[in-house]
Amino acid sequence: MSNTDNPRPPIGTQHQRVGWDTPDGLDEAMIRAVVDAFYGEARRDPIIGPVFNSRIPAEAWPHHLSLIADFWSSMLLGSGRYAGRPMPKHMAIEELSDAHFMRWLALFRRTVTQLCPPDIAALFIERSERIGNSFRMNIAMRRGGDIKSMAPLQREDPIWTPPG
Repeated sequence: MSNTDNPRPPIGTQHQRVGWDTPDGLDEAMIRAVVDAFYGEARRDPIIGPVFNSRIPAEAWPHHLSLIADFWSSMLLGSGRYAGRPMPKHMAIEELSDAHFMRWLALFRRTVTQLCPPDIAALFIERSERIGNSFRMNIAMRRGGDIKSMAPLQREDPIWTPPG
C-alpha cells in the first residue's frame, strides 16, 4: 500500500470524533500539564528513565514534549496537530519489554489520576492502555513473536515510587 492509498489529512485538520464528546475541562492546558508532569517523572524513573534519557538529549526535551502534547491533543481533542509516526521509533528500541510498558502505563495512570478529574483521567487511561498494548503487540509481531497468545498487560499495582 502506498501513501496515496491512505492519504493523511494535512496537519491541523480538525477531526470529527464519533461516539464520545470531549469531557468538560479537558483542554490543551490540561494535556500539556499531564505531558510535562508525566515525562518529568518518567525521566527520573529507574526502569523507563534510562530508555528516554539515552535517546533524547536534554536540549531536545522541550521539542519532544511539544510533539507529545500534539499527539494527545490530536488523540483526545481531535486537533489534528500531530503528524508523526511513533511506531518506527519505538520498534528501534531493542530493550523495550513488557516491564517498560507496564511502568509507563502505571506512571501515566498515577499522573492523570493526580492531575485530572475522574472522567478525564479515565479517558486518558483507556487511550494509553489501548496504545500501549497496540505498541507492544506490534513490536512483538515485528520481532517474530507469537501474538496470538498475548494477553493485555497486567497493571503494575502498587507502583513502586522512587525515593525523594
